[in-house]
Amino acid sequence: MYESQVSNMGKFASIRVIGTLIIMVWLLPFSLLQQTYAADMGDDIKKTNHEIGRKIYNFRCYYCHGYSGDAATLATTFLDPKPMDFTKADQDELTLERIISAITDGREGTGMVSFTSVLNPEEIQILAEFVREEFVIKKAVNTLYHIEENGWGNHDRYKEAFPFAKGTIPIDTPDSELSLEQKRGKALFLSTCVSCHDRAVVRDEGVIWETQAVSYPRNQYSHRGEPLDAVSRATPFSKHDIPPKAEGLNAQERKGEGLFQKNCAFCHGADGTGKNWIGTFMEPHPRDLTNPEFMQGVDAEYLLSVIQEGLPGTSMPAWKSVLSESDIKAIIGYISKVFHPLK
Repeated sequence: MYESQVSNMGKFASIRVIGTLIIMVWLLPFSLLQQTYAADMGDDIKKTNHEIGRKIYNFRCYYCHGYSGDAATLATTFLDPKPMDFTKADQDELTLERIISAITDGREGTGMVSFTSVLNPEEIQILAEFVREEFVIKKAVNTLYHIEENGWGNHDRYKEAFPFAKGTIPIDTPDSELSLEQKRGKALFLSTCVSCHDRAVVRDEGVIWETQAVSYPRNQYSHRGEPLDAVSRATPFSKHDIPPKAEGLNAQERKGEGLFQKNCAFCHGADGTGKNWIGTFMEPHPRDLTNPEFMQGVDAEYLLSVIQEGLPGTSMPAWKSVLSESDIKAIIGYISKVFHPLK
C-alpha cells in the first residue's frame, strides 16, 4: 500500500513537471508570436500612414513641390525663392522637426504658408513623415500622373510627343529640321499635351513681357516707406517703393529728396523707375528717371517745363500751382544727383 502511494505520488510529480514544461514551451512561442504580431501591426500602421501621407501630399503639395518632391513644376518658375527640392536636401539637416515646423508655421518670405487651417496635427505629422521618408531619404518617384486611374491608360500611344514634353527637342525647332515622326510628335504635343506641359523648351525665349500689376492696391496700402501692405511686400513692385540711400546731398538736394518722395514717388516710384505698383497701371507708364537712353537727352530746363506744365496725353499733371519754382528746382537737383545726371 505504502509502496503504491509512493509510486502514484511519483507519477503525479512527473505529470506536474511534464505539464509545467508543456505550459512553458507553449507560452514561449506565444510570447514571441505576440511580439511578431505587434511588429506586424506596427508595420501595417506605418504603411497605412505612409499612403495617407502620399494622398495628402498629392492633393496639397504637388503643385509647388512636384509629384516626386523635386520642385520641377510650372509654379516653381514663378516663385522666388523657389519651393524646396526635397530630393536634394541633406537628410541630416532637413529633420522631421523642421518639416513639421514648415508645414505648421509656413516659411516667412516664401510661398510656403501655414497649413494648420486645413490639416490637423496628426495629419501634419503623417505628411511630414511621408515627405522625409519618400523624398529626402529614399529619393523615390512618387505617384505618376500618367496612370490608368487618371485616364491615361496605354500612355505610350503618345510617345511621338515625348521628346517635346520632356524638352529634348525644342518646340520652336523649324519643321525643316524635323523628321516625319518628329513632325507628328510636335503636332500631337501642340494639340494634346501643351495645356499641361506649357511650351516645354524653346530655343528662343522671345520678347519678355513687362511686369504688369493685376489689381489695384488693397486697403491700408502705402507707397511711402514702412509698413508695406502684407500682400504687396511679396510682389515684384514693392522694392521700387524703397527710397535709395542718397549720400552727399547738399541742402537743396536734400529738400528735393523730401519733395520727390512726398509728391513724385506715387507714380515714378521711390527709386525713380516708374516700376512700382501704381506706375504699372498708367498708360503710358511714368518715365523711368534712371533710364540712360531717355535721361541723356534731358536737361534741367526741359524737366522744369514738364513739371510745371505737365504732359498732355499722359498722367503727368501740372505742378505749378502746387510747387514753387524753387521747390521744382530742388527736385530736379535731387533727380540729377541720385537717379541720372542731367546735361
